[in-house]
Amino acid sequence: MRNFQFITLFAALTSAAFADTATNNSFPVAITVDAGRPIGELKPIWRMFGADEPNYSTMNNGRKLIGELGALKPKDVFFRTHNLLCTGDGTPALKWGSTDVYHEDADGNPIYNWKILDEIFDTYITNGVHPYAQIGFMPEAMSTHPQPYQHSWKPGAKYNEIETGWAYPPKSYDKWRELSYQWVKHCVERYGKAEVETWYWEVWNEANGSYWKGKPADFHKLQDYAVDGVRRALPTARVGGPDAAGSGGQWTRDFLEHCLHGTNYATGKIGTPIDFVSFHAKGSPTYVDGHVRMGVASQLKAADSGFGIVASYPELKNIPIVIGESDPEGCAACQGDQMGYRNGTMYSSYTAASFPRILELARQHGVNLDAALTWAFTFENQPFFAGFRQLASGGLDLPVLNVFRMFSKMSGQQLTVGSDGAVSVDEMKHNGVRNQPDVSAVASLDKHKLAVLVWHYHEDDVPGPDAAVDLTLNGLPFDGKATLTRFAIDAEHSNSYEAWKKMGSPAQPTPVQYAELEKAGQLAQIGSPESVTVTNGVTKLHQIIPRQAVMLLVLDQD
Repeated sequence: MRNFQFITLFAALTSAAFADTATNNSFPVAITVDAGRPIGELKPIWRMFGADEPNYSTMNNGRKLIGELGALKPKDVFFRTHNLLCTGDGTPALKWGSTDVYHEDADGNPIYNWKILDEIFDTYITNGVHPYAQIGFMPEAMSTHPQPYQHSWKPGAKYNEIETGWAYPPKSYDKWRELSYQWVKHCVERYGKAEVETWYWEVWNEANGSYWKGKPADFHKLQDYAVDGVRRALPTARVGGPDAAGSGGQWTRDFLEHCLHGTNYATGKIGTPIDFVSFHAKGSPTYVDGHVRMGVASQLKAADSGFGIVASYPELKNIPIVIGESDPEGCAACQGDQMGYRNGTMYSSYTAASFPRILELARQHGVNLDAALTWAFTFENQPFFAGFRQLASGGLDLPVLNVFRMFSKMSGQQLTVGSDGAVSVDEMKHNGVRNQPDVSAVASLDKHKLAVLVWHYHEDDVPGPDAAVDLTLNGLPFDGKATLTRFAIDAEHSNSYEAWKKMGSPAQPTPVQYAELEKAGQLAQIGSPESVTVTNGVTKLHQIIPRQAVMLLVLDQD
């Protein structure tokens, strides 16, 4: 078992003393945090999540996980999901969900049924989570090409098998607008105007790809009519989009041009309201030489491109940007060798390293990044650790969820950080992390609470030496005694998957085993809080961090 070794040193100690705790199987890294040089608010861009399957959230493990997400940052966590308007009885399946909200009588008059949708949104709201409400997909009775409708996709099948009647334009855009109006009106009546005003409302998903069987102009019309219905029900509703696949390139530019300067299909006026811009950014892992190799460069390039598109419009200078799906790859329900990163610390270290780089790219472009939404949730009635991209498996939290627990402990101003073990954001954007590991940190200061998140990331999922990190904290706004608390994610901590394997990978854990695994899935504190001395605003720490590990250090002076 690797033990996290920690010693606190005063500023006067020499660097030679740091080497005393290094091992032969480690390499040195120097990281400096300057608490006297803030670079702006550390935005909680991590606070959004999502999934294809809306009905999982009302099942036992789904409700449990929604509660855990809401606890991260109560009343400021959001959840986005596909299939909220699909026709069906609410039985979930992979890449499918339904709520049966819309039917028509024999004369073509709308019949609305909010029961299943209410159960979904009630689950969110009672657990401190707000909807990021996706208006889609097309109800069967409204689709121009309704059959076949519900698919039966399974991992290994062709992806386009999911593209059925829900992906087509409406027979009547007026009925589409009325559905949007009635939905928002119902939500205001049920949850209150103040609650619904906090939500994000966006139309469809990745309409620049196979999820939309109409032309781009048809999607602009779909957007206009939906937004007109939303704003008629609640003039102060937050509306945006288009949640493009990737940055969307010219397709996204055409959408923004339409919203800013085009003739609105629904109103005949110039422009369509847009309160936020959303697009997607995904990585591209591969399987080489018997191991997973991640592809963070693809994700950073997409984010960089999307930021560049928004920054090119003066009218959008301050508009919030949401990366509506921000992930290591594109299909949470798919399986395969290249997806083998998901259960363990490769996923958690990737997440820790990529989020600060996405925020850094946004700062380079001078844009207002509001959130990067993680498209991962849970899959009910599946084997434990089945290889899906999820935050929990069978009610057992995966290591990646603990990165978000670490993020939730950071607040205030983001601080200047320097690391001689970091891979620069430009290098990572072009080439990933294929040579030296990326050992770096993000830090925040909130009054007398300093938090430093440190990661040791490499794209190749193979063993490697530990990082012996010399961490210098400068410019602290206090002297004297402070309390240091440490949290870790590695093979031995915050890791239900490794604990499960050590049990022999039981297909059906006993109640005692399950309780042990539940505990192993929580964020692990390393040892007891320790007393640290700060002299002239400076303290120095030394930390051994294994490959693919993440550590959070919280220094607090009450």
